[in-house]
This record gives sequence, structure tokens and C-alpha cells, in this order.
Amino acid sequence: MPPESPSSNDLIYGLNDRPKPLPAILAALQHVLASFVGIITPPLIIGSALGLTAHLPYLISMALMVSGVGTFIQARRPFGIGAGMICLQGTSFAFLGAVLSAGFIVKTRGGSPEDIMAMIFGVCFFGALVQIVLSRFIGQLRRVITPLVTGIVITLIGISLIKVGITDLGGGFGAPDFGAPGNLGLGAFVLFVIILLNRSNTPWIRLSAIIIGLIAGCIAAWFSGKLVPQALPDLPLVSLPIPFKFGFSFDWTAFLPVALIYLISTIETVGDLTANCMLSKQPITGPSYINRLKGGVLGDGISCMLAATFSAFPNTTFAQNNGVIQLTGVASRYVGLYIGAILFLLGLVPVIGAVLQQIPKPVLGGATLVMFGSVAAAGVRILAQGPLDRRNMLIIATSFGVGLGVASQPNLLHLLPKLAQNLFDSAITSGGITALVMCLLLPEPKNSSQTTELALENDGLKTRV
Repeated sequence: MPPESPSSNDLIYGLNDRPKPLPAILAALQHVLASFVGIITPPLIIGSALGLTAHLPYLISMALMVSGVGTFIQARRPFGIGAGMICLQGTSFAFLGAVLSAGFIVKTRGGSPEDIMAMIFGVCFFGALVQIVLSRFIGQLRRVITPLVTGIVITLIGISLIKVGITDLGGGFGAPDFGAPGNLGLGAFVLFVIILLNRSNTPWIRLSAIIIGLIAGCIAAWFSGKLVPQALPDLPLVSLPIPFKFGFSFDWTAFLPVALIYLISTIETVGDLTANCMLSKQPITGPSYINRLKGGVLGDGISCMLAATFSAFPNTTFAQNNGVIQLTGVASRYVGLYIGAILFLLGLVPVIGAVLQQIPKPVLGGATLVMFGSVAAAGVRILAQGPLDRRNMLIIATSFGVGLGVASQPNLLHLLPKLAQNLFDSAITSGGITALVMCLLLPEPKNSSQTTELALENDGLKTRV
């Protein structure tokens, strides 16, 4: 099918156009470039925090591989699973707090790295069922989880993760030289490079800012002696996915925070799919739109279930691909098939994970500080879309007060039952539940909700890094 005329449509290739292989591969590579760091960073952070470094090459390989399969499903839409658009699947930052909490529950009990991963992937597997079920009730769900609730939770996610980024910038948790001037200087250098590149007028320099910043930071670390390349471990040539490689475990106290994030992730995905529909010149009202939302959220849930099965952390639809669609004018879902294949092939090579594992902590911290700050800023942007009237300001103030207050005093809940401690000791879960309950209890003017939802859809906002 020939491409549509750019003069009559902003798109060079529409949703169902079939570009030739070369332009399709080039467009796909740009999507991969824009999302690669976002896919591999959560495994690096989780592996470092929970002492899983021996398994990091495999975890990174699985993250890339499952992202590829999930992206392929979203584009191909088999059996109605998927949105039938370019919906690049990648490891979600939103789950970091809940996943780390689940891992630390096992670690404090004296569990091994394998026990930790068995618990994490077990609760994430059942958590994916939450999203799969919710995909059938998208219309009703949007009336319960309002943009106000979503904005509060996303802001709390970003603020909570900033602590992880700043810890890495200082040298990493428990580092003997934590806070050394060399570490701070290296992290600040990466931060400066990323900010400088983001101010460029060249779109692809902005899209590649984080990758270029990491490369520049690694070069600087090498010259300063902070990066001493280690011999690569004896790894197989190809990393084959093994179902439940580390076992399978479950705990309600670890599951409930994860389930709440799946709930919020569902709403985020709806926002991203709406923006994608607008960019792809598809309807954003009516039965076809609702079916596309249901298929897209279902595709997210299936992707997360596959991730848990093959030792990858929960996935979500990335926002970066919307920016690439707008930039390139290529919305063809067939490009999504190429993206999926490229990510899958990258995941087959475990040496990629072994190389990335050697990135110095201050370099990684300088980059993630920007990424996590962007998550918080995106949450603030969602909140700014709605009216900041007395009711909403009260809900925001109380939710932030409870969430950040609990996080700042870890011993506040130590006399409560263990289940309550594990559920509410996170700023994300305590603040999110507070926001949800207050939104249900305090009546909202009818016109306010409709106006906010319309503003969000027109803005095409999605908060994923």
C-alpha cells in the first residue's frame, strides 16, 4: 500500500501502511534507541540494590527479549490481544518501589538471590492478572481512578525513586567511598551532559541524550580510574529463556503493593494509547477506540505475565514511541513488528548485559536522577491539567503528607501488624490509597471530571521514561 501524502496527513506512513524493509528498519531502530536505556535501567537498579549482580546479564537479556515479544504482540494484535499500533513495551519504573519492597522482605528473612527473584516474579505474575481483568472494564475504571489520583501516584513514584538515583550518584548503597568528590563530580558531569543535549534543537540529539550521557560518563570514569573494565564472565553465546528459572513463590504482603501499581499502570496505559490514537489519526471516541484500549491494556497484562514467567520485571507501554511517531511521521504498525524483532535479537546476546553491568554507579545515578525527576514532573503536569480547587488541593496535600511522611519515618508503623506495615510503608501505596479513598468520599463537581479527562486526552500525556 503506498504511503499517504504528507500534505493531506502529517503521517508519511499511516497505521496500516506497509513501508519497505529498509525504511521500516530505520524507523524501528529509532524507537529502540529512544527506549533502550529505559528498558535496561530497572534491572540494573534492582539487581544492584538486592544483590543480584551475578544474574544481571540474564535479567537484562530477558528484559530486552520480553519487551520485544510484547511489542510484537501489541502491533500484530493476535486474537484481539494488543492495540494494533506501535506500542513499545518496556520495563516499568513505576514498579521499582514495590518490587524492591518485595525483594527486601525475602532478604530480611535470610533468603538467597534465587529466593528473592522467586518471590518477585511470583507476585508480579499474579499481579498481571489484575491488569488482564481490568482491561475488560476500562470505561468504568476511568471513573474510579481519576487523573487526580493518577497524578498524585505518579508524582510520589518519581519522588520516591529520586532517592535511588541520588544514592547511585554518591557511589551506591554501602559504597566505602560514598559521597567522595570524584563520585559526585562524575554524576554531575553526566547530569550536565544530558541537560545540555536536551536543550539541542536537533530532535535526535534530544532523543539520544541519555545514551550519549552514559557513554560520555563511562569515558570520563575510565580516564579518572573509576571504571576499570573487568573480564567478561563465561557466558553462553545465546541466552535462552527458561520459564520460572529461579522458582516461584508468593506472599500477600509483597503482592498488595504490586497489585496497586498494576492498577495505576493500567490508567497510564490508557493515556498513552489515547495519545497514540491521536498521532496515528485514529478515533479517540466510540466502540473502535474502546476496543483498542481494551486490547492494548490486555496486551500490557499479557506482556507482564510473560515477563514474570521468563524472569523479567513488569512491562508497560512506553511513552517514548509516541514522540518518535510524531517526529518521524511513521505510525505503521508493521514497524512495530520490526521493533519487536530487533529487541528480541538483542536479548538473545547475554554479553550485552554483562557489559552494561559494569557502568559505574555515579554514571548511572547521574542519568537516572534526570529520569526519575522527569517521572515526578510528569505527575505534576497531570495534576496541573485539572482544576486546583479547594477539594483537589486538600486531597493532594493529604496524600503527599501521608505518603512522604510515612516514607520519612520508617519506624512509624512498626507496632502495626506485619501486613499493614508492608502495605503502607511505601510512599506510593500509602499516598495512593489515601488519594483513592478521599476521591471516593469527597464529592466532585460533575463538570470537573469531564473537563480534566478531555484535557488529558488532548494533551496526549503518558508518564513513562
